[in-house]
Amino acid sequence: MQHPAEHSPLGKSSAYVATYSPEQLFPIPRAPKWAELGLSAATLPYRGVDIWNCYELSWLLPSGKPVVAIGEFAIPADSPNIIESKSFKLYLNSLNQSIFASQEALLEVMQRDLSAAAGKLVAVRLRGLDEVTAEGVATLPGRCVDELDVAIEHYDAPRPELLRRDASRQVEECLHSHLLKSNCPVTGQPDWGSVVVDYSGPALLPESLLAYLVSFRQHADFHEQCVERIFLDLQRLLQPRRLTVYARYVRRGGLDINPYRSTEAFTPDNRRLVRQ
Repeated sequence: MQHPAEHSPLGKSSAYVATYSPEQLFPIPRAPKWAELGLSAATLPYRGVDIWNCYELSWLLPSGKPVVAIGEFAIPADSPNIIESKSFKLYLNSLNQSIFASQEALLEVMQRDLSAAAGKLVAVRLRGLDEVTAEGVATLPGRCVDELDVAIEHYDAPRPELLRRDASRQVEECLHSHLLKSNCPVTGQPDWGSVVVDYSGPALLPESLLAYLVSFRQHADFHEQCVERIFLDLQRLLQPRRLTVYARYVRRGGLDINPYRSTEAFTPDNRRLVRQ
């Protein structure tokens, strides 16, 4: 079956448009991927957001002087659409030679365009380089499972059957791994990420989590769907009192994508990791 992104600019030669062009944005409906997971917009078992950070954002002042900033975009996880990443990049490129009267004017335009593409209000923030520099580089919370001595056999597709729990132990625990990798479903390019699992419930065997995460290594799917699949597989296994799963992906084309899914209300930590 053809992936909805086959009609997008992804994997195709694209003209560089340097003046404001909102038509570059290409929305991809979430519904087909939700259906693959047995979900619909009305039955999502999580709250969440996809945070995109743009490190290649520039526009012109009325004087003609360029400005650079880092953009932060928060797309609700229940929005009807995701925005295809190359089209997002092409849209951002179209601002490079465009004049905006003020930063506030640019914010208003970007929020309008991105919200229209996503089908729900997208929060937009422009950040100065000094502000982001002062934050430094973050480390993930909890215990890293990457040094565990685990034999790995499966790389082709997610294997939820690898996950194991110890129902005799109830824990409050946070685990993370930097070994998440999947592939773009259109271009086949690798997507590298770090993932956090924070939960309360029956103990998850960390060796099984590591083997499960590595099973995504040759799997073809977008960042958002990978995180949703991990969340659902863990929820089914553990039936936890609470569960948060999020991933911090390595940037490509000046953009990184960071999906967060949780049973709880939460405030994402958007400080970048060393690979970002």
